[in-house]
Amino acid sequence: MFTTYVLYSPSFNKIYIGYTSDLEDRFKSHNELAKQGYTVKFRPWIILHTEIFQTKAEATKREKQLKSAKGREFIWNLVNQKFKE
Repeated sequence: MFTTYVLYSPSFNKIYIGYTSDLEDRFKSHNELAKQGYTVKFRPWIILHTEIFQTKAEATKREKQLKSAKGREFIWNLVNQKFKE
């Protein structure tokens, strides 16, 4: 099982899109363990959206879709629904 996920940093109004086979461990890495990289700069993160897939190929395909203009529009609509209203 693979999870495509979207993280949101309310403090910095940033999003991060990725996929993993272990969401709990990956989320901990983004928020606590990692020492360098994009997500370190914008902590703390919350999990905004997740989708579960059977294969890595499906998860990476959805990750690419979410990183497209239409995908980012979908994500920012979620942010606005959950945090801006």
